[in-house]
Amino acid sequence: MVAGVATILVVDDEPRIVQIVRDYLQHGGFAVLVASDGPTALRTARTGRPDLVVLDLGLPGQDGLDVARALRRDGDVPIIMLTARSEESDKLVGLELGADDYLTKPFSPKELVARVRTVLRRAEGSKRQSELIRVGTDVSLDVPRMEARFGGRRVDLTKTEFQLLAALAREPGRVFTRAQLLDTVRGVAFESYERAIDAHVKNIRRKIEPDPRSPRYLLTVFGVGYRFAEPPASK
Repeated sequence: MVAGVATILVVDDEPRIVQIVRDYLQHGGFAVLVASDGPTALRTARTGRPDLVVLDLGLPGQDGLDVARALRRDGDVPIIMLTARSEESDKLVGLELGADDYLTKPFSPKELVARVRTVLRRAEGSKRQSELIRVGTDVSLDVPRMEARFGGRRVDLTKTEFQLLAALAREPGRVFTRAQLLDTVRGVAFESYERAIDAHVKNIRRKIEPDPRSPRYLLTVFGVGYRFAEPPASK
């Protein structure tokens, strides 16, 4: 961010869409970088250090999902995906990779600008938040550093996995529906993509549970959703 102005990287291979999005974002007070393919997008992201990336999944060559994976390996820049209606599976994969929001083409440029503002506010709030979550004696989550420890062992989680786990661990024992969890980690319910939560939970269990098939921490409430196990009562 330069002099208080957020920089947005717009990645799309359709010049007309790029021009419209750039015009609306600049009118909204943002600085804008553009790229029309995956390799250029990644180079621009590394040199221009944008505050948010608007990423079309249907890119030629290196597709948007590959770009999203590479961006997530490099850092946690917020990502808003642009998808075609026929790309349902790609939307789901994109959400699992940690995208912060999505819009389906054709979309309203005004709505995109509003989504950009919302995601940036949420990201800025997360940066300012100072919090250490503890559950019992063996679970700790350092929110600013996005560090999770289970039994003293550090666990590497994606941004979305950490947000989901933190939402559950803040209120052990509380049952969350999938829709509530999506709203918690995204700030918006993702329509039919509630099942993305199941994929995230599976990945989290694989990382934190001694036996993912018999979870100790992240429990399923059948027909409802999930809850984080309450710590055992001290004797």
